[in-house]
Amino acid sequence: MTTIKITGFAGSLREGSFNCKLLERAAVGAREAGAEVDLVDLRDFEVPIYHGDLEAENGLPAGVLAFKDRLREADGLLIASPEYNSSVAPVLKNMIDWASRPSSKDAPDPCLAGKVAGLMASSPGRLGGIRGLSHLRDILLNVGIQVTSKQYALPGAHESFEADGSLSVEHIDQSVLEVGHEVVRMAGALRTAS
Repeated sequence: MTTIKITGFAGSLREGSFNCKLLERAAVGAREAGAEVDLVDLRDFEVPIYHGDLEAENGLPAGVLAFKDRLREADGLLIASPEYNSSVAPVLKNMIDWASRPSSKDAPDPCLAGKVAGLMASSPGRLGGIRGLSHLRDILLNVGIQVTSKQYALPGAHESFEADGSLSVEHIDQSVLEVGHEVVRMAGALRTAS
């Protein structure tokens, strides 16, 4: 059996993002579970706001095609999302909207459907971004991604990370690692079932 491949990305463009740090910690958990992990930085892809006329006239932008290439081989996804006004970060929603589109009329190229995802959020606030995760779950289910029941929302993120990237409270650190473990376990189970 080949190694499970996990692609991870955070819906944040901010330098020093707490969500990027949280994603990196969950990736450690996925690696511990035996997966190969590819962490994607959404800042590396030049992608306009989704617009149907733009797609009809020009097809998918090069940045979208490059992002889809990174997703295509993944068995599972790790996604960390900041919460914006109790919902999903705009850059994350835009990337999912574009990635869900066919690459061309002749190549449906489903790079999302059939995958499994583990979700996380972090925020300096008391709820840790949990409200946005329910919206993200609905979006992902709509594009054919199964979402694990294990998720994690980290409140007080500005006080939670150690210099080595681990989380300062051991049981919280373990909970984030377990999100990575669970994605690998579910991705393996889906692969075996198919």
